[in-house]
Amino acid sequence: MRSIWKGALTFGLVNVPVKVYSATEDHDVPLHQVHDEDGGRIRYQRTCEVCGKTVAYADIDRAYVEDGQTIVLTKDDLAALPAEKSREIDVVEFVPREQVDLLTLDRAYYLEPDSKSPKAYVLLRKTLEQTDRTAIVRFTLRQKTRLAALRVRGDVLVLQTLLWADEVREASFPALDEDVKISKKELELSASLVDSYSSDFEPESFVDEYQKELRTLIDAKIEAGEGFEVSDAFGDEAAEKKGGEVIDLMEALRASVEKSKAGRKKPKQDKPEREKDAG
Repeated sequence: MRSIWKGALTFGLVNVPVKVYSATEDHDVPLHQVHDEDGGRIRYQRTCEVCGKTVAYADIDRAYVEDGQTIVLTKDDLAALPAEKSREIDVVEFVPREQVDLLTLDRAYYLEPDSKSPKAYVLLRKTLEQTDRTAIVRFTLRQKTRLAALRVRGDVLVLQTLLWADEVREASFPALDEDVKISKKELELSASLVDSYSSDFEPESFVDEYQKELRTLIDAKIEAGEGFEVSDAFGDEAAEKKGGEVIDLMEALRASVEKSKAGRKKPKQDKPEREKDAG
């Protein structure tokens, strides 16, 4: 991994030098756009509407328009902002971890200690573990001030950026205001269904089915050429699935419980091996 940022975690008089790494990566099959008539690659160019020239990204500045006036902001202007110059991740407060709404979680980053001794790093990690708290921090990255949650994952400190409060939409659905009656029997059957599906979460046992099927389709086209049907690659799996709203909730619950119980009686199949990372 290559670090994307270097700075220091600060809380009180404690300073913890760190390197920041992206904690996740995209393994989707890369696709690009082509013309459906001749297969030619579709490319996009940045064109200046004044002179008509194609402009390289390195020659592009930012601008803000207000009351018809355009204010151009150069790269030097933006780099001169005090927040942009800061290389500190400031701890604002320590909060109970359950108070961090999962809906607000955004990108995740690993923090690596960046000093001769990792003592301050380990101290902060152990403090978060012992107090069962999450640190709320503030820092500037890529011309944006960001709020983030600092937590522990194994032996590593993880920084997870948070959406600002005004970026989360309010959920207002009239249907939820209706007075819905749920019977005791429906709750019991629903709880029984939950119990029949209960398990420990093992992320490695799940795969991205769409990307797997897309890879199969590409391989089939490479081997057989263009003249074949999708069903040749997937068989019955390519058939369109039809469904509708369940009217009889009780019957659906009973059927689901019975199906789940029957599935549990079958010999357990080996879990699929985790696909190797692309590239």
